[in-house]
Parts: sequence; C-alpha cells; structure tokens
Amino acid sequence: MTFGISFAPLVPDYVLWAVLAAAVAVVLLLVVARSRGAVVRGIALALLVAALANPSLTREDREPLSSVAVMVVDKSASQGFGDRAAQAEAARVALTERLQRIPGLELRTVEAGQADGETDGTRLFSALGAALADVPPERVAGAIMLTDGRVHDVPADTGALGFSAPVHALITGHPGERDRRVVLLSAPRFGIVGQQQVVVFRVEDSGAPRGPAQIRISRDGETVERRTVMSGDQVRVQVPIPHPGQNIVEIEASPIEGELTALNNRAVVSIDGVRDKLRVLLVSGEPHAGERTWRNLLKSDANVDLVHFTILRPPEKQDGTPINELSLIAFPTRELFQQKINEFQLIIFDRYARQGVLPIIYFDNIARYVRDGGAVLVAAGPDYASPTSLWRTPLESILPAEPSGNVTEQAFRAALTDVGKRHPVTRTLEGANAEPPHWSRWFRIVDARSTEGMTVMKGPDDKPLLVLSREGEGRVALLLSDHIWLWARGYEGGGPHIDLLRRLSHWLMKQPDLEEEALRLFARGREIVVQRQTMAETAAPVTLTAPSGATRTIELDPADAGVWRKSVEANELGLWRAADGKLTALVNVGPPNPREFSEVTSTPDVLSPLLEATGGSARRLSSRPGAEIDLPRVLPVRSSETFKGDNWIGLKMREASVVRGVGVLPMFAGLLGLLLLVGSLALTWAREGR
Repeated sequence: MTFGISFAPLVPDYVLWAVLAAAVAVVLLLVVARSRGAVVRGIALALLVAALANPSLTREDREPLSSVAVMVVDKSASQGFGDRAAQAEAARVALTERLQRIPGLELRTVEAGQADGETDGTRLFSALGAALADVPPERVAGAIMLTDGRVHDVPADTGALGFSAPVHALITGHPGERDRRVVLLSAPRFGIVGQQQVVVFRVEDSGAPRGPAQIRISRDGETVERRTVMSGDQVRVQVPIPHPGQNIVEIEASPIEGELTALNNRAVVSIDGVRDKLRVLLVSGEPHAGERTWRNLLKSDANVDLVHFTILRPPEKQDGTPINELSLIAFPTRELFQQKINEFQLIIFDRYARQGVLPIIYFDNIARYVRDGGAVLVAAGPDYASPTSLWRTPLESILPAEPSGNVTEQAFRAALTDVGKRHPVTRTLEGANAEPPHWSRWFRIVDARSTEGMTVMKGPDDKPLLVLSREGEGRVALLLSDHIWLWARGYEGGGPHIDLLRRLSHWLMKQPDLEEEALRLFARGREIVVQRQTMAETAAPVTLTAPSGATRTIELDPADAGVWRKSVEANELGLWRAADGKLTALVNVGPPNPREFSEVTSTPDVLSPLLEATGGSARRLSSRPGAEIDLPRVLPVRSSETFKGDNWIGLKMREASVVRGVGVLPMFAGLLGLLLLVGSLALTWAREGR
C-alpha cells in the first residue's frame, strides 16, 4: 500500500498560476512593508491557492509481480556432436531446480534451433524474443542460454534485445576441438548443357595443423574427379553439365583424426543446366492441310532454333519450270545430313517420302545419328504405306512399326493404350480419361504392325497410332496419321495437340521431366516428396538416406497411372539421397551448405561481446572431455552494473507491481475545506482587529 497527493485544479492552469503569482506578490509586499498580520495573510492566501488546486490524498493497493527469467536450450544439430547434448540436459535440470528456489522469480524454458527445412542456422535470440513477447521489459530478469556458442542471429547491440537485463551463456563442448570443412568460394547457379562450369573452394582445418586432404568431386552421385589438395589452398575444378535441369555437384574431403563430424566435409552446389538452343530440322514433303502444324508449334517455342525445308516439287515431276523459279535456295542436303547433322537435337519428317532428294547414304547417316544419341520423328501419311516409304530405306532399322501397305480412311477417336496411360508423354492428356475421349475425330490412319518400342496411342481396331522407341542412345517416334491438324483447327472442339506435340518433341530431345523411368525427390518446406515414375505395375521400396547418414525404407503409394509417391518429414538440413536398387535421386533441403554445419567447434567468442555489454558472460560448462560440468551459482541481484563473478552469475530482480485498488480523499472538499478557508479568513480579521 502506497500513499501520495494528486491535484485536480478547479480552474485552468494559467488562472491557477496567475493567482499563485499574485498571492506571492502580495505576501512579499506585506513582508517588505512589515505589515502586521503578514504571516496570517500569507497563510490565508496559500490556503486559497491550495483550494483552487484541489489537492487529494491518494492510496494505492499494489500487488508485486514476479521477475521473469528465460532459459533457452539449444537443440540444433551441432548440439548432437560429442557429449554436448548430455551437458546441456544436465545443466538444464540443475538450473531449473536452482532458479525455482529463488523467491519472486518466474522461469520460462524454451527449446530452439531445430532444423525445419526452412530456416538456416541456430536462432536462439529469435526464440528468446518469442518467449518474452508478452512480458513487459520492466519484469525481465535476464536469460541463460545453453548452447555450443555457434549462434547465427546475434543482435548487433543490446538495444535490439528489447530489455535491460543480463544475458548469460553456458557453453557446451570442450576447448581444442578439431574439425575439417569444405568452404565454397565461388559457384555458378546456371550452366550451358554440354559445357563445363568452374567451382572454387577451400578446405579448412580447425584445431589441427595444415595438411593434405583427399578430394572427391561427384555429379548426381557419380564420381567425376579425385585429387589431393592442401588445406587452406584455393582450389578450382571444372565440372561438366551433361543434362538440363538440376545438376547436383558434391565436393567431399577426407576426414581428419579426431574431428567432431564429417558432415561438413562435404559441400553441395546445385547448377541448373540450360540448353543454349534446341536445334530442330523439319523436312516437309508432300503438301497437305496440316503442313504448318509442326512449324507453328516449334516456332512458338523461344527455346527452339528451327530449320525448315519444304519439298515443293520432287525431281521426277517435270513441268518445264526453271529451277531458279522453284526455290529460294537449293536444299543443302550434304551440309545438313552429313556435315552438320550432329548439331541438331531432333529431325522431323512430315509426310516425307523417298523421292530421290536425299541419297540413300544420307539415310544411313540419319540412322547412325539416332543410335549415337539423336532423335527422329516421322509424322506419316499415305506416303508411309507407298513404295517410296521411309520404311524402304536404311531407316527401317530404327523405325518402330512396319507398314502393311494399306491406309484406313474412316472416322475414329484416338485413344490411349494401357502403356500410354502410364507414359509421361501421353499421361494426363486433357480429355483422355473419358469414354470415348473428349477430343475430335480423325479420319485416316496408316495400317502398320508395331515391331518394337511402345504403342502409347491407338486408332480403330487397336491399330497403332503413336509408337515411341529407343534406339541405342537415341529415340524415335512414329505418328501414323496426318490428321492431328484437325485438333489444331478446333474441328469438333479440337484436342490437346499442343500438349501432345510439345511433350513428344521434348521427350525425343531427352527432357528429364519426361523420362519413363525416373526417381525424383522434391523438397517442400518441412517435407520431402519421393516420387517414382515407372512403366511397371508396381514400384520397389525406396531407401532414403538423411544428411547424417541415417537410412529408412519407404513404401511408395500409387498416386496416378505410372506414378508412385510418398511424403516424409525433412528433419535435417542438407543433402538427402534416395535409391531403389536401379535409380538414385538427390535433393537438398534448406540452403545448399547449412550454416549449422559450416563451423561446428564450440566457442564462447561469438556471444561474448553482446553478453558482456548486458552485464552477463559466456563461460564453458566443461574444460576437458569426460569431466563433470562446472555449473556456476545463480544469484538474485537487486541493483548492479555487473551480474557475473568467478563462480556465479546473476539475474536482475525487478520491483514491478500491478495496482489492484485506488482510494482518493479531496483535502478541500466538503466541511473540511470550508472550515479551513473560513478559519483562515477569521484569523486574518481577528489579527487586523487588534
């Protein structure tokens, strides 16, 4: 309970000050003139001014509030090295018992630093701020952190803490710890497919003398190079980028004796491979209604460099028209199909028949080009069933369907085969799951017998319509109808011609997203999605390996035709691996090289400057491995500039309170005020009457 005086003037402040000034002036004049009754008159004027000020006696009933201390326990991955976790737990138990015995102190314990796939580094001060979010600064007694000292959100100054109280850190681990790590100095984010990119790094040893290190450089899990380097030296390596999409490069150094962990002996670089330009050669034969379908599609793709030639008149057709009036330029067959054929990622023959324009030897070159990694697409029409069919060339050895010589001309709706429902080129095509499919009819199909590859689309009587095949290192596609232009023109509502043709051309050019057999990992916040694309009826179990080396076997669930999927928790930052015995996949959770593992030796030096500015300290719990922890005494301190000593740490005890009730007694109100004023006037009159 506290008492005081408050004022509530009956007149404006300037009037009150004017009356006070006049009263003081009158009293001074009376004193200077040595008038009788000057004192009595002064008292009367003072009571009048006091009555105008309207003073009141106040009484406050206050309830004291406890001081709040926070204990922040570091649960980051680096706390799992050695006996750090055991030291922190022993200190937490002992400190909790001691702090709970301090009267007037409220203890809050918060754990922080767990890897969640979204944050990078150990953030203890963020956790401290969250624990004190509902506590006024005048109630904060301080904080104690149990950590290895590697904290990555240390404020620049004490003002950023939001309170004025000591912060202490009890450091786990031991002096003289040893560790080796790989430090990336320069790494590209993108690279041109088929070219090399330079990665610059350095091997650093902490607590150990400079020495040699064995380095292994791998890409997508396959070793690219091995070499020996000296720790501390800057090293440059050239890494080839063989495919578009993500190329994960690992640089791994051999361990040193007695080091804390080998997790940071590896650095990861993710390089996105991009193609400079996809070069496509389109050769159009006999003119037809859908001749521009392929050209329009390929020209709309900014990533495609299209070379298009149209055979307007075959050599056997002679009408007397001069050659220089038939074409703008001569068809450079030798340059395209012998000298520069390997510069193209895809060759398309659109209703092209053997008409003497291309010598037979060039078809041999095309077949060899496919087996060496190229791609050919034949968009066939009646020409494929004719005596001049491409089948009757050396391309026969790579084409996946043999024509019967007949062409069926009847209305039909293209449909997906069972294989096509699982193949990434045709799976999930819009309208495919309806019966019949929700797309327009076609009216012509070349009768053929599939000899190899996969038939993903069929026509009437289950005749093959779209056949895909792999030949050596290359790929071949055969479309046995020239009526896909009906979809492009919107006949009867059209069909998904853009999706189909784009997927088809990109599959031929080996786009990774369209592989039939693929194992993929996706990082989505705190989850990892394991996905298996397969043409088989089932998917084998997948072994998932965490960055720490822990493994688990995952049974995938069917998600779609040809797709199996499973989501698991990503409880560690770093590079995850998945393997099913045939395929492997990699994904990095969080930043490529987490700050949590960049430096893992324990140290008080990171926290000491800030903590000492608050009056606190950073000290080790143990001086050597195997020793018992040396826990300092915790003392309540009422008022001091420092809160630490040789074997003790202090918390600032506050005197905060909350008002539960208030009493107010006006001094000049009612009978009491009237008696004081009347009495002072009567006293003045009596003194003047003498």
